[in-house]
Amino acid sequence: MPSTHNTDKPWDTDDIDKWKIDPFQPEDNAAGAFTEESRFSTLFPKYREQYLRASWKIITAALAKHGVGCELDLTEGSMTVFTTLKTYDPAAILNARDLIKLLARSVPAPQALKILEDDVACDIIKIRNLVTNKDRFVKRRQRILGPNGSTLKALELLTETFILVQGNTVAAMGNWKGLKTVRRIIEDTMANIHPIYSIKELMIKKELEKDPALKNESWDRFLPNFKKRTTAKRRVPHKVTDKTKKTYTPFPPAQEKSKVDLQIESGEYFLGKQAKERKAREDRETKMKEKMDEKRKERLNEYVAPAEDGEKKKKKRKREEGEEKEKKKKKRKDVEVNGEEA
Repeated sequence: MPSTHNTDKPWDTDDIDKWKIDPFQPEDNAAGAFTEESRFSTLFPKYREQYLRASWKIITAALAKHGVGCELDLTEGSMTVFTTLKTYDPAAILNARDLIKLLARSVPAPQALKILEDDVACDIIKIRNLVTNKDRFVKRRQRILGPNGSTLKALELLTETFILVQGNTVAAMGNWKGLKTVRRIIEDTMANIHPIYSIKELMIKKELEKDPALKNESWDRFLPNFKKRTTAKRRVPHKVTDKTKKTYTPFPPAQEKSKVDLQIESGEYFLGKQAKERKAREDRETKMKEKMDEKRKERLNEYVAPAEDGEKKKKKRKREEGEEKEKKKKKRKDVEVNGEEA
């Protein structure tokens, strides 16, 4: 049978986007209405009650377009979404579930409603359990925001996502690729890796994407390679015992004497209460006397006159004068002896 693979296809033209996902229409649901009701609910904090009550009409109208119902229970502090007979898209209830999660995490309603679109996803990252110390957690969470929110804004522009840091969680909205990058950066930040390194890497990748020549090449040579500057220092003990000099003995060392044993040896254990107090008082007084004597000696040393160098110089001069006189006497004797011989 001849192959039909290479035959011309008049419907397959270059202007067709093969990766485009067409929106799900009511006509695409051939099975009709759902047989069972799906329901999702989530709690929200007390401070969100006023905002949710004000913006609930907008949320209800947006969900009604997809045939999804919603309820706001202010007594229990919960939001609920559920399918109705008008619901035609099976994924709509899952998007509605993500919507109420984002609203509970303080995401503004106009931004949270974008989750109902097919090309927008969300990710709520729990960061509190990544750091045990609370002070360290607050500092690292502040790194995500940066000075005046500049770091957060840079991450949003580079990843094309919406990021909101609230309490113990980080809510992100955008495409799947951007959400994956955001999760990696936030987890690295909580693991004490500054987000500025990831921002530099993303900026370089953004520029490399514009060059079609580098499409099928590795970008490793362009990306920065950050290394740790501080090396782990091994703790050196204060007292290092040389075990080579010690001879090996199979017997364990002798047990150290306890306080009671030392008292029995000195006889203090058998003294009465008053005798013990008297002995402790005497020991205290003797120690005080010794300290007082040491201090008195130190004070007296200040009044001792230092040794002068003049006396040593005088002694040296006398010594030198005596040596010169002896030399002169020897010369005279030599002269007299030579005269007599002549």
